[in-house]
Parts: sequence; C-alpha cells; structure tokens
Amino acid sequence: MPNDLLSATFAALADPTRRAILGRLASGAASVTELAEPFDISLPAVSKHLKVLERAGLITRARDAQWRPCPLDGRPLKNAFDWLGHYRGFWTQSFDRLDEYLDEINTKEKLHARNSSRRKNV
Repeated sequence: MPNDLLSATFAALADPTRRAILGRLASGAASVTELAEPFDISLPAVSKHLKVLERAGLITRARDAQWRPCPLDGRPLKNAFDWLGHYRGFWTQSFDRLDEYLDEINTKEKLHARNSSRRKNV
C-alpha cells in the first residue's frame, strides 16, 4: 500500500466523527441523512466527512434510485492494521521487559522485608 493511501487512512481515522461514521457503517450501508442523525452538525458537514472517508478509500458512494448508500470498504483498515502489526513485536518485547523488571523489584522488596523482620526479631 503506498504511503499516501496509508496516510489518508490515518488522517481519516484521526477525527472522532469520522470514526463514529465508520462504526455505524460497520453494521451496514446508510444514507447521508441516516449518518447525520446522531451528530449535531449539518448535512454539508457530514458530506465533507464522507468525502474524506471516500478519498481514503474507506467508503464508496453508490446510487440506488433516490437512495445514495455509503457502504464501508474495510480494505484500507486492514492495511492500516497490518502496518501497525509490524510494531506489535516491539511493544510485546517492551512489556515483557517491563514485567521482568517489576518482578525483579518485587523479589528484591520481599527479600529486603524478610531480612528487616529477621533483624528485628534477633
């Protein structure tokens, strides 16, 4: 996937309204009017959000008589997910190292606590 399409996908996902629109479209195609219902913004504003999503390839616009559905296209989301997956190993290793460090600190604290209580009892 060329970088510019990946950038367009992430730019489209950066806005909470667009993410909410995509969330709604995950359950099926909807018209602009249906997509605008939960938001306190105008239809032209929703249309602008849809244009951003369309440029990113996340939705397509269709025409079925008077109804103009906007179905979701998940391929760019998969590409973004795959790109992010390259960093999963980095984060897994980082969290594993953190777990080991915390275990080491806990072991030292327990050992210190035992030694302190033994000294008090002597």
